[in-house]
Amino acid sequence: MEMNAEYATIAPDRKEIDALKGPTVLEFGTGWCGYCRGAQPLIAEAFATHQGIRHLKIEDGPGRALGRSFRVKLWPTLVFLRDGVEVARIVRPGSAAELAEALRQLEPGPAAA
Repeated sequence: MEMNAEYATIAPDRKEIDALKGPTVLEFGTGWCGYCRGAQPLIAEAFATHQGIRHLKIEDGPGRALGRSFRVKLWPTLVFLRDGVEVARIVRPGSAAELAEALRQLEPGPAAA
């Protein structure tokens, strides 16, 4: 699956996100955010080896219900979901390795005991 280049200005409803099947990464930020722009090469590098994972870039800000429902406070915030349930979160990623580790948590594997 190809990584999205732009933040979507129209966000899905939280119920839609909660109902998603499989692995998904929500990336909250804005196109004008310096931290968001600076993180894009790291995010692209991490996703290069995890192309089967759905990646939704959602524009966030005041009055944006989806970001508030995930308690997003800083950008970019990446929320890693499996079947609509959060399994990891990274705020302002510092390395592609950090992102890759969170993406590995979305890979199919034995259920946690």
